[in-house]
Order: sequence, then C-alpha cells, then structure tokens
Amino acid sequence: MNKSDYQKIFTVLRDENPSPTTELNYTSDFQLLIAVILSAQATDIGVNKATAKLFELVKTPKDMITLGEKGLIEHIKSIGLYKNKAKNVIQTCLILDNKHQGKIPQTREELESLPGVGRKTANVVLNTAFNFPVIAVDTHIFRVANRTGMARGKTTIEIETKLTKKIPKEFLQDAHHWLILHGRYICKARAPICSECKIQSLCKWPKKTKM
Repeated sequence: MNKSDYQKIFTVLRDENPSPTTELNYTSDFQLLIAVILSAQATDIGVNKATAKLFELVKTPKDMITLGEKGLIEHIKSIGLYKNKAKNVIQTCLILDNKHQGKIPQTREELESLPGVGRKTANVVLNTAFNFPVIAVDTHIFRVANRTGMARGKTTIEIETKLTKKIPKEFLQDAHHWLILHGRYICKARAPICSECKIQSLCKWPKKTKM
C-alpha cells in the first residue's frame, strides 16, 4: 500500500467512527489497567460482566489489596485463567501502592514491569488512558493488518512497527481502536463481512466474500 491508500483507509474509518474507544468498562486509569489485564484470552463482554460488581467495590490498588486474591477470584472466576490473573492483579496492586503511590505509571518500561502486563497491555493503557499514539497489536489488528495488506508480518512487534511507520500521524492516536473494531465486527477471522466493509476497494485480500 502507498501513502495515499493509508490516508484513504483511515479517513473512511474516522468518518465512520470519529471518536473510537475501548469497549471495556472502567471509570479510572487504574480500573482500565485491571480490565486490560483480565481481558487476556477473554472477551470484553466477559470482562465487563465480571468487573461490573468488582469495580463498585474496588476503586484503588489499596481496595484491591484489601479484597485479596480469594475475594478477587470470586468476582472473576468466569474469566479464563482467572487464578493466575488474580495473582498477577494483587501483585501489581502491591507494586502500584508501594512504588507508585497508587498511580499508574506512564512509561512502557514501568508498565511492563508489572505482573500480568506485557507490551500489548502497556500500549492499550498508554493509548487509552494517556493519549500516547501507540498501537497495541491484538489478534484482530494482527489479522486485519496482514489480510488487508496494511502491514504484513509474523510477529506482533513486526506489525506494530510497520503500522506505526506507515499510518499518517493524524490517525495514529485512534488507529488502534479503529483497527480492533474493524476486525471484531467486519473483518472477522472466519467469516469476514466484505459486503459491509467500507475499505474493501483498498483491501489487498484476494479471497473477499460476496455475501
């Protein structure tokens, strides 16, 4: 794809959804971090169901520490890998409380030092909470980038690097959300809805559906 293609694609995505954001429910940077940690290998819908009551009780790292690992498990046991996630969340909250005065750090390095936080999670928090123009490559973005030809690669970091270089700067802040939503609802893994895709004329995928 050339620069003109990227400009056209993201202009269309912006026109369709001028103010995209995460579908995870949260009311603070802290709750966003916890929700993203819980969302690994889980759906946003599932996480939102689990955190609905949890976030009524837990507003700060201290609240989570007080709830404890067993108490947290009772709220999130419907989510995959809940035992390991509960352990990581409590450990993360202890670090946030002891080292960061209960606040969420704003560097990727500090975020990735927290248990349960990898590059993708760190990028989601940096982008959504702190408005950093970074892209968190999940399965949806990985698929959309490779399928459409926006950026092809075998690893998430390869895709992230290519997209960051190629997407015009004016779109970088929201590109992460546009691509996730496009992959979640239109460019689906098993049955992409090409007939409803607003960017299909620019897509390089040779197996477009005719539904």
